[in-house]
Amino acid sequence: MRYALSFYGVIDLLSLLPTYVALLVPEVSALIDVRVLRLLRVFRVFKLTAYVAEYQSLARALAASRRKISVFLSAVLMIVLVMGTLMYVVEGPTNGFTSIPTGVYWAVTTMTTVGFGDITPKTDLGRFIASCMMLLGWGTLAVPTGIVTSEMAALRGVVTTATTRTCHECLTEGHAPDARYCMHCGAHLPEYVHE
Repeated sequence: MRYALSFYGVIDLLSLLPTYVALLVPEVSALIDVRVLRLLRVFRVFKLTAYVAEYQSLARALAASRRKISVFLSAVLMIVLVMGTLMYVVEGPTNGFTSIPTGVYWAVTTMTTVGFGDITPKTDLGRFIASCMMLLGWGTLAVPTGIVTSEMAALRGVVTTATTRTCHECLTEGHAPDARYCMHCGAHLPEYVHE
């Protein structure tokens, strides 16, 4: 009931009401143009101010990882340039790869796993290169996510160092450096030696 009387509730009512009235009374179909009021619902995005701290945390993590991400993007750019040029040489103009920029366009769409399908390799070697590019594209999707996530964890002070400490009872690995007992079976762990 509280939402129905709010500003957004009235906007929702005014934007939906003409549709249903036009179904019942066809003569008032001109009121359907009032549906433009639905655009005002976009202003709900301003309710996201409650998450400013989280936005700032994400911004700090992105700022802290900007060098790593720029190195990653430059490596991707080099791979795309090399693979696009290689596909131009392998496939050639007869198979649709009319220039190196066309090959680079193909490499970008393949690397980003978009693959529009407007240009595809026809030779066996070209298809092999395309398969490698597709697998490489899947692998590179996770890299920026991992970089930003590790920076966010570092900014929060979360310990991300995994160890290879092994429990002698259940052979479970990955215990924290300061752990005294196994996280699975509860057995006493040997002393951690810093490497």
